[in-house]
Amino acid sequence: MSNQEKYAATHLEDEKHIQPEHLETSHTFDPENGHQPTKRGANTQLDDAARLLAEAGGHVEYTPAESKRVLRKIDLFVCLPMCLVYFIQQLDKSSVSYSAVFGLQKEAGLVGTQYSWLSSIVYIAQLVCQPLSSYALIVFPVKYWVMFNMISWSIVTIVTCVGKNFTGLLICRLFLGIFEATILPSFVLITQMWWLRREQSYRTIAYQIANSFAAIFGPLLSYAIGRATESSNVIKPYQGIFLFMGSFSLALVPVVWYLMPNSPTTAKFLRHGNDRLIAIDRLKENNTGTKASKFKWSQVWETYRDPKTYMWAGMWFCAACPSGGIGAFGGLITKGFGFNTFTTILMQIPTGAIGITALLTCIWITNRIKMRWPVIAVIVLFPIAGAVSLTQVNHKKVGGLMASYYVAYLFSAIQPLLISWCNLNAAGTTKRVVTTATMFGALTIGNVIGPQVYLTREAPYYHTGLYVDIGCWIVEFILVVSMGFHLRRLNRKQEARRVALGLPANLKDISLMPTAEAEAYKLELAQLMSQAGVNMDTLNENAFDDMTDFENPMFMYVL
Repeated sequence: MSNQEKYAATHLEDEKHIQPEHLETSHTFDPENGHQPTKRGANTQLDDAARLLAEAGGHVEYTPAESKRVLRKIDLFVCLPMCLVYFIQQLDKSSVSYSAVFGLQKEAGLVGTQYSWLSSIVYIAQLVCQPLSSYALIVFPVKYWVMFNMISWSIVTIVTCVGKNFTGLLICRLFLGIFEATILPSFVLITQMWWLRREQSYRTIAYQIANSFAAIFGPLLSYAIGRATESSNVIKPYQGIFLFMGSFSLALVPVVWYLMPNSPTTAKFLRHGNDRLIAIDRLKENNTGTKASKFKWSQVWETYRDPKTYMWAGMWFCAACPSGGIGAFGGLITKGFGFNTFTTILMQIPTGAIGITALLTCIWITNRIKMRWPVIAVIVLFPIAGAVSLTQVNHKKVGGLMASYYVAYLFSAIQPLLISWCNLNAAGTTKRVVTTATMFGALTIGNVIGPQVYLTREAPYYHTGLYVDIGCWIVEFILVVSMGFHLRRLNRKQEARRVALGLPANLKDISLMPTAEAEAYKLELAQLMSQAGVNMDTLNENAFDDMTDFENPMFMYVL
């Protein structure tokens, strides 16, 4: 009896009520409830990738050297433009923070919480636009969607330089948020479309490091612009910052347009030989598919009955609230230590280096121990300590204050690590996109609230904001540890499903192994599968069926 026949036989009772008979069905496993309700259409809409592989005979032979060559191409034509876009987006978004150091509040007549709202409105716009963004990512070519938004927000940043009051600045920041809303969800989807799970963490960290580079170059550029315009009668320093950042962003559009592809199935740089088929075939190990082009409501409902969704949302909110607050008020906090305008700008440069060092260290440790949650849990402890110190250190001790601020700034590593972890634990195009949209919604709410708890009357100490941030990080720690244990439990349930299908116990996730280790394990696995009388192809036979992690028993959760 085949593997599929065994599975069907064990759930014959579930199939008796299916009407009409000609409808294709698949059995959906809910790891929480431990049963397989019947669901229509889970396997009727194959990924674009599956179609191309089927046309090529279902399989393509290639060597590890050919796989590495294709991977290098993917890194050049996909990862590089992602890094450029993320770098320039962060510059544009942070321009208001740099402008604040150069007297934006005074020049534009901002009072009370108006400056806070210039940061919060960006994330309110992103939150409102998430449903549109999620739908667009499924039905539109991802490259054209990203490019449309990049061009639009570049123009908006340029136009912001003419804003001379709260209303004008608020409108510009609103449109900036609308056009930037799609970038992170787009990049999460792109990462899942192109790389194996063991490769995804490094690529996610790559464009997040580009974010940290923006934290280094942004202050330097702002310093230069401020110096160049401080005595100008034509343009004020804050206007020069918006004008330059937006123009720089627009100038990079042709480079990104040339490099960025839509998907592995249409990328022009994969036209040589079997490169396209290699790029697609190597993704089988993920068991997450690439990208289907139809929106599936069944996967939406599954997303919102999955407890992981709400745990991820809580983690992203708790990471974003402090990030939004310190991101908007970091310059004002350090200026309150007694520095002048230009020194304050320069004192922000080490925050970028801290972010890069923390991310590289964390991802190295993560890939050594092959677990994410312990690393994230430990890194969360540092900003708690730094923020507590900021509330306690005497404000005459500038050295101690700056040291505390830099320790607290390790919070910048939390969000990228969460993104790379969350990416690995959902399958099915619609479920992945909706999960990411939900996470991003929680992130935007956190970013909206973050600046609001930094009260103007408490300047330059902002103790209320810091206490809220400390509370968020404590909750973050609890959620991260809880998620680690929850995913371990789900993996045990998934293993029980595979054993019921006649597969060997204790299968390992090849998609997370280094290449040499993966090749060695495949030889060992082939022997185990042969002894069990099961074909090796069974492991990845559903890889491109656009099945969710609940539906696919071969899916393994990443701790």
